[in-house]
Amino acid sequence: MSAVSLRDVLQPAMTGGYAIAGLVVLGWEDARAYVEAAEETGIPIILQAGPGCRKHTPVPVLGKMFRHLAEQASVPVVCHIDHGYSQLECQEGIDSGFTSVMFDGSKLPISENIDKTAAIVEIAHAAGVSVEGEVGFVGYAEGAASAGTLPAEAQRFDKETGADALAISVGNVHLKTEKTAGINIELLREIEAATDLPLVLHGGSGIPVDVRQMLAKTSRVSKFNIGTELRMAFGEALRKSVTDQPDKFDRVALLEPTIQPVREATKTVITAFGRA
Repeated sequence: MSAVSLRDVLQPAMTGGYAIAGLVVLGWEDARAYVEAAEETGIPIILQAGPGCRKHTPVPVLGKMFRHLAEQASVPVVCHIDHGYSQLECQEGIDSGFTSVMFDGSKLPISENIDKTAAIVEIAHAAGVSVEGEVGFVGYAEGAASAGTLPAEAQRFDKETGADALAISVGNVHLKTEKTAGINIELLREIEAATDLPLVLHGGSGIPVDVRQMLAKTSRVSKFNIGTELRMAFGEALRKSVTDQPDKFDRVALLEPTIQPVREATKTVITAFGRA
């Protein structure tokens, strides 16, 4: 199975009443665990390289790693740049083999966000790459506060950019370690009425599982970004590995035991969103 674009998986999800997980990658072990979980369940996934991942590992290296995993997998895998803040970052992802890029212009005035997203869409689509944009600002736990998505701005963004998916802010928050985020369903419905795009919720780890399931089945939310809860599973497994193997110093020996727990946690996450 070759790598696929974001549009390839989100359009069927949007019409089919299920959602796809955008899984935040930080290294080889978690990326491998995610793909193994996808293969065991038969569910497509999105491997995401966010700013932290890209700071740690060069994008051309990540592109080769993501594409290798995707092309060896038996299920569709999207190779996605998450939170690209400039055309240059998105272009590097496209040049490095990623099949999808997110341009995050959420902090910009809406007209500037639209203009910059549209320019990236033109370049990306010419290369067969999908584009996710964002309107409204999704805040961070114990950090910057959110600014909710305005339906009228979402409508403009849809009509003027040609983007393939739209990340929105409706009460979801990045980096939540507990599932406490309150989703504003009324605002979500207003955004759905204003745009035809598949919708994306960042900060999916903070959304209770039953709410994720409800939204996957009954709304146009077709992608949930999941990072924190899987990083927590990795961290717990790594601490256990180090404690259980006090005589080991080889990083491969210490990291290998993280793969199975992360794989199991990922299977739980992705199966809850339903499937085709």
